[in-house]
Amino acid sequence: MIKIGIIGGTGYTGVELMRLLAQHPHARVEVITSRSEAGNAVAELFPNLRGLVDLNFSEPAVDSYRDCDLVFFATPNTTAMNQAAELLAAGIRIIDLAADFRIKHVPTWEQWYGATHACPELVDEAVYGLPELNREAIRDARLVANPGCYPTSVILALIPLLVNRLIEPGSIIADCKSGTSGAGRNASIGKGFCEVTESVKAYAVSGHRHLPEIKAILQTLDAEADLVFTPHLMPMIRGIHATVYADARDSADPVQSLYEDYYRSEPFVDVMPAGAHPETRSVRGSNICRIAVHYLEAANKYVVLSVEDNLVKGAAGQAIQNMNLMFGLDETAGLDAVGMMP
Repeated sequence: MIKIGIIGGTGYTGVELMRLLAQHPHARVEVITSRSEAGNAVAELFPNLRGLVDLNFSEPAVDSYRDCDLVFFATPNTTAMNQAAELLAAGIRIIDLAADFRIKHVPTWEQWYGATHACPELVDEAVYGLPELNREAIRDARLVANPGCYPTSVILALIPLLVNRLIEPGSIIADCKSGTSGAGRNASIGKGFCEVTESVKAYAVSGHRHLPEIKAILQTLDAEADLVFTPHLMPMIRGIHATVYADARDSADPVQSLYEDYYRSEPFVDVMPAGAHPETRSVRGSNICRIAVHYLEAANKYVVLSVEDNLVKGAAGQAIQNMNLMFGLDETAGLDAVGMMP
């Protein structure tokens, strides 16, 4: 049984980790930390976990995790980098659900996140936790940087086109929509019901923190890859819908079969039939990224539609998928939930 610690258990990704791990056949959560809720029962804050998680929140302290095999950081950016070295030295493996180790070029990370990196010596070691790209490296990793929710949807949409050199790499446009849970659990006027319902708005048009992450990973597939990335806030709780456009090279190839072949053995990528239009509700609560690829002959463009649950495949589910790989388990263990409809 893998002994698990969760640092930062009161956010949406923290409770999603607990929900999924509560029924994992080979993992047990031993400690969940929260400064604001220390001493309080987890099930009092999150009643969906009654009868499943019989733990109290505790104060964050490295000594609390000494008996853990792995720690998940479900914390704000810049938290994991201040504790990672000590935990690794104690033989504890780490999956960081924030952005501290996602970007290899430290000056770029510091520019976008407005902080000095506390342990740049660990950045090179960290493995970017997208199993569809880095499965073998994840198996041996001590430190995994769990991808962002938007990057997961966009990168999975583009891999087959980029690796087969079917698009002009500098022509990519990612038009993405997310539910409000992607902004976190902290209260703010902009996330209130009256502010988001019956409304859609773009944000961070001049530059979103996920842009350098997406760009860096795409450039590992094609050095000339570049993109315009525009996120939007939707009046829903969960879900990401990425509509990704790119100019085709000389002529269109039979990409439907190419996508089906590329992702055939991937347990959590579902390529839909030609002409399909995936819906976010079809993946709600599941670890599936559902993809449909279209070719617009008149414009000589590919349009790829990619949907996921931002809290599962975009965060906690993918983190558990990485954990399974790191400990030699079946990659799908604990992640067999079917999407909820309606």
